[in-house]
Amino acid sequence: MFEKILIANRGEIALRIQRACREMGIKTVAVHSTADSDAMHVRMADESVCIGPPSSTDSYLSIPSIISACEISGADAIHPGYGFLSENANFSQIIEDHGLTFIGPSAEHINVMGDKIAAKETMKALGVPCVPGSDGGVTDLAEARRVGEEIGYPVIVKAAAGGGGRGMKVARDASEMDVAFQSARSEAKAAFGDDAVYIEKYLEKPRHIEVQVFGDGKGKAVHLGERDCSLQRRHQKVFEEAPSPVIDAETRARIGKTCADAVARINYIGAGTIEFLFENGEFYFIEMNTRLQVEHPVTEAIFGVDLVREQIRVAAGLPLSWTQDELVPQGHAIECRINAEALPSFRPSPGKVTMFHAPGGLGVRMDSAIYAGYSIPPYYDSLIGKLIVHGRDRQEALARLSRALDEVVVEGVDTTLPLFAALLEAEAVQTGNYTIHWLENWLDSQG
Repeated sequence: MFEKILIANRGEIALRIQRACREMGIKTVAVHSTADSDAMHVRMADESVCIGPPSSTDSYLSIPSIISACEISGADAIHPGYGFLSENANFSQIIEDHGLTFIGPSAEHINVMGDKIAAKETMKALGVPCVPGSDGGVTDLAEARRVGEEIGYPVIVKAAAGGGGRGMKVARDASEMDVAFQSARSEAKAAFGDDAVYIEKYLEKPRHIEVQVFGDGKGKAVHLGERDCSLQRRHQKVFEEAPSPVIDAETRARIGKTCADAVARINYIGAGTIEFLFENGEFYFIEMNTRLQVEHPVTEAIFGVDLVREQIRVAAGLPLSWTQDELVPQGHAIECRINAEALPSFRPSPGKVTMFHAPGGLGVRMDSAIYAGYSIPPYYDSLIGKLIVHGRDRQEALARLSRALDEVVVEGVDTTLPLFAALLEAEAVQTGNYTIHWLENWLDSQG
């Protein structure tokens, strides 16, 4: 087992990893920018190393700085968390080249799954259902028009190296293809330095369903059910729950086994999430995230497991802690992503937190790195906390979430807390009858 792990991240996820390490008796090293000198993850670590100025490019995304911090501290493994360098194949390979352990999948798997076209081709070959679309990239307008006619409109043009909703344009009929194709390529080039695009059938009313998988890197893998992440704004998840209100046990077992078998066949190691669009009872693969997800706590809640602990164990060469038969979900869990943003514009609201009180009680978890007196810097993601609740069923989880939201106090900055109180009053949320387009339509209706 590792003696010391460097956590190449910040905020609540850095704290989350520290907690798992502490319970395992592993020392931790926090890295931080000059803007994060007073951050909670720095205070709670056994050691800390400043790796640069506020800009993430010069700190949390600086591979030489992070490797140097490892050498200074004597850490023998690096956990990347999520975001930043967590899905950077070059980072993973450099870590291994320096005789350190990357707590995550191999550079090869990160590389394949990071390319949307290669990922789709790989998953199709492994028997995972995919959205009808182009065979690989589409390089010119004539080919784009042909693909559109072949699979039928509406279609969506997507950046091969994309993410976060950038480089994605919908063409509802042939007359819109020219603009969609050129716009997607231009946006992809600007955002990712790569204008490669591909085309898929655009599903009108899908849900976003993702399956949590875990591999030991030696041909064994399990799944831990699904999460429903359909409540999104601008392709960013806002509210997640597990299990999905629309997936039955038989369907869950079927798609879970398909995903676990796929990652086992490629000797995948660690945590991964296979994301789908789900419509009319059918799953369509969209991407695989080769890291821990922001919303992993809802899976932990219903299965009673520690996914970070398991990441560390398998990275150290130990076998999986559970067999598939031992993974039986219990109850229902929901997560709200709380951002320091001003409603209704969702404009970032950095500044000093003058008061903070986390909710408590049975079935309530608050993952946050803020505290009274902490100044939220303007340089990073606006996520300041995740409120997770667990109940015996969905109705109890919703009631517990309502109660917990009433207990949260964050003063000094604007937050999205009022959004969740309002969402819980909406019939679609109460019944679970929503799609990936519902939240934006609902926000528009609120004026």
